[in-house]
Amino acid sequence: MPTSTPPAAPAPSRWRTLAPSLLAGAAILALALTACGGAGSTDVEGAGSNGSAKAGTAPVSNGAAQVKVNVQKVNGEDQCVPDFSAAAAGPVTFTIANKDASGVSEVELLSDKRILGERENVIPGLKPVSFTVTLAGGQYQLYCPGAATENLAFTVTGGGSTAAAAGGAAALLKEGTDGYAKYVSGQVDSLVPAVAALKMAVDSGDVAASQKAYAAARPFYERIEPVAESFPDLDPALDLRVADVEPGTPWTGFHPLEKDLFEAKAITPATKALAAGIVKNVGTLKTLTAELEKKGDYKPEELANGASGLLEEVQSSKITGEEEAYSKLDLVDFVANIEGSEQAFEYLKPALTGIDPDLTTQIATQFAAVGKAMEGYKDPAGLGGYKAYTDALKKSDAAKLTQLVQSLQAPLARIAEKVATV
Repeated sequence: MPTSTPPAAPAPSRWRTLAPSLLAGAAILALALTACGGAGSTDVEGAGSNGSAKAGTAPVSNGAAQVKVNVQKVNGEDQCVPDFSAAAAGPVTFTIANKDASGVSEVELLSDKRILGERENVIPGLKPVSFTVTLAGGQYQLYCPGAATENLAFTVTGGGSTAAAAGGAAALLKEGTDGYAKYVSGQVDSLVPAVAALKMAVDSGDVAASQKAYAAARPFYERIEPVAESFPDLDPALDLRVADVEPGTPWTGFHPLEKDLFEAKAITPATKALAAGIVKNVGTLKTLTAELEKKGDYKPEELANGASGLLEEVQSSKITGEEEAYSKLDLVDFVANIEGSEQAFEYLKPALTGIDPDLTTQIATQFAAVGKAMEGYKDPAGLGGYKAYTDALKKSDAAKLTQLVQSLQAPLARIAEKVATV
């Protein structure tokens, strides 16, 4: 996990929304857990029930500082309420429960814009969930999209950066790759229950619920697509489009399922088999990414190439409308690709700031501009929270979107050589 002392973080420039489809998919899983007796009380005892954090630093138990966060209504408004807003440097466990806030389903810990840890699908009715991160002294943020107050300051005291002590970009790059590995694992951890909810909806025969669950699952995969593509057999099994299927080879994964759900609008035994196959292959992806994280096999230039590659993916298949040909969810994937690209950049940014500060500033500024532009495509009523990428929208906006992405990709493509030669 990155341990460089983070600067005071401004409000993060992010464009993810609490999409109705995400909440719907999570609700399907919640109902199943409740039926099986898996859900319980969503109160996290002592987690600031009065709407404010306690003074002092979080207590340590089992070797980690313990911070409890209740997602709840306070004076009629959805809020995230931690029991402490500070902890000592070292491992910190955040335990999160949603008591009654229907408008919030996600809690993240940020350093600048880097997602250090997160839990999604945190909805009323599910048991508390947690994530643990190792933090150096500095200022962080708890980010709760959809809350009345989305950004909460979190302070870590003591424990200066080990990379700063080691002195040099190489140490910062190592921290960045280790942190990105955890980010990837976190996305896969969220993808696992999302595809389980998708399978559950498909097995129920409910086409509308399956469509919503499909939209909810896709972003988790699209944010980490370059990592999935590093496993040559797995990505084709999960994400191949029909035009790329070799003759005589079965077409599996998300897109034949998409065709059944959005074009045929019918669920057959073959549809159910496709959903089961997705669950199985995502389980394999979880095992493989966990091994990558454990071995520390990520290289800085891989993060840089992946960040640029995600933007190439946007131009080659999202803007053209080829990726989600049946569901028209291309803008959902578009945004997820950009989010994944930005995270790869953010984990490299502490080192890049020393290597080439002007280029780093240029890229950060352009990411903010892309994020602002994508705000105009949000649609709370749409699947995935964005407008359907219809032929009419493609005709009117494809050129503009291409120019927008190219203006970001050009400087971003320059960082791989810089980090590889440190």
